Amino acid sequence: MADFHGQLSLRAAARPEDGVTTLAAQSFRAPFHLSKSYWEPDTRTLLVQVVNPTAGILSGDRLESSVSVDPGAAVLLTTPSASRVFRMRTGEARSLQSFQVSAGAWLEVLPEPLVPHRGSVFHQRTVLDVAPGGAAFYADLLFPGRIAHGETWGWSRLVLELEVRHGAALALRERLDQSAEHLRSLAALSGAGDTACFGNAVFIAPDPSSAPVWRAELHALQRDGVWIGASPLHTEAGWSIKFVAPDSILLRRTLADIRRVLTKNAPHLGCDARKL
Repeated sequence: MADFHGQLSLRAAARPEDGVTTLAAQSFRAPFHLSKSYWEPDTRTLLVQVVNPTAGILSGDRLESSVSVDPGAAVLLTTPSASRVFRMRTGEARSLQSFQVSAGAWLEVLPEPLVPHRGSVFHQRTVLDVAPGGAAFYADLLFPGRIAHGETWGWSRLVLELEVRHGAALALRERLDQSAEHLRSLAALSGAGDTACFGNAVFIAPDPSSAPVWRAELHALQRDGVWIGASPLHTEAGWSIKFVAPDSILLRRTLADIRRVLTKNAPHLGCDARKL
């Protein structure tokens, strides 16, 4: 099977006559594909679903995506299924994601979980650039492998890099480059067990003054082996939210609860990612 060099470029803009968000420009190349976008009038958010019609991510694949949101526009970018990184006898797969949010704009990035299979090598770099006056919510979910097949913590190498900029300031730069066994140890220390699943989110809030209220509500969600922590970034409006759960069901439920709590501060989070 040939290696893929997939590219995706999207620009969302608000129509001047009614403020409805549309895709003002789009282009993509396999394995990226777009489903028909859906305008959610209750939350005034455009739901955009990016589809990978292939089996998953294979050795040699290079995936590049660039998404920008213009002033007044609001977008929820999601995927319909998990991103599976398959076993690689040689080589690796790479992904570069770039998101730009203008002042007065909103972007939520809510993909389905990343599932690295045994023997896989995957490197993902994400850059989120939010202008002052813009707001965003970015979430990544990591499963330990094919849990239903009894295959966990078996990948060869996994590198996840995240850089967040708020205006001219570097708000966050982090890099996960740990062996599967090290993450298994962290899961054991958390008490989550061998099927532990991890979540990582960044919230650039529209109204930073409400943080003490929703932060307390997030910490109150800790139950049944679920742990949540919210830490301020190097910017008044930004927060890093990390969570771990004993299984995939609880992790998804926790993310849904986090979005529900934050919706009071960011109404666009009320958009249902499963509308499509």
